[in-house]
Amino acid sequence: MNTSPTAKAALAWTHTARFLTTASQLDQLPVHELPEIAFVGRSNAGKSTAINTLAQQKRLAFASKTPGRTQHINLFALGPKDTPDAYFADLPGYGYAAVERAAKLRWQQVMADYLAVRRSLSGMVLMVDPRLGLTDLDRQLLAWVGPRVGTGEVRLLVLLTKADKLSRKEADAALRAATEALGDLSTDDADIGVLLFSALNKSGVDDAAITLRGWVHG
Repeated sequence: MNTSPTAKAALAWTHTARFLTTASQLDQLPVHELPEIAFVGRSNAGKSTAINTLAQQKRLAFASKTPGRTQHINLFALGPKDTPDAYFADLPGYGYAAVERAAKLRWQQVMADYLAVRRSLSGMVLMVDPRLGLTDLDRQLLAWVGPRVGTGEVRLLVLLTKADKLSRKEADAALRAATEALGDLSTDDADIGVLLFSALNKSGVDDAAITLRGWVHG
């Protein structure tokens, strides 16, 4: 597969991602003025795998063998080592049934607050398993950040993960369904994209990296 110069530059940028800090509460996150891009999704939607694939690093984002186990926000810096130009925020996966109710409620509130008020949040990448489509929890999360997406304050990219498991017909149907589901968020100011994505065959990786770098560098 031939990679365009634009994609090479974008992938070189995402490859600079390195761990910065972890936090269990919003007030533990550093205050900064740089763009922050949050990665969110159900516990089994392939979120950590997508981050690792974009960064071309096998264990940047830890993929626990126990879904729902990670209950922290992990922050990664991007760009030059001494002068980062953006951050990735890996938010806890949600929706895993075995997680105790108290932990679910606590993290639901932390995520709601983060998406609604985190000042540096400028983009959100939502991982969705296209075989399930947008679930009720996905829609709830979109409702929290929706007002900021609608005004263009926060950009949104939906990655339909594990796309290698879909036939062409199923892939086309998944794209249509996701686009229609996001219709309520669409305004003249909103910046919303939907991509098929596969960590296995690397489909969608170039386009996703180009999109994210474009959010930061224009």
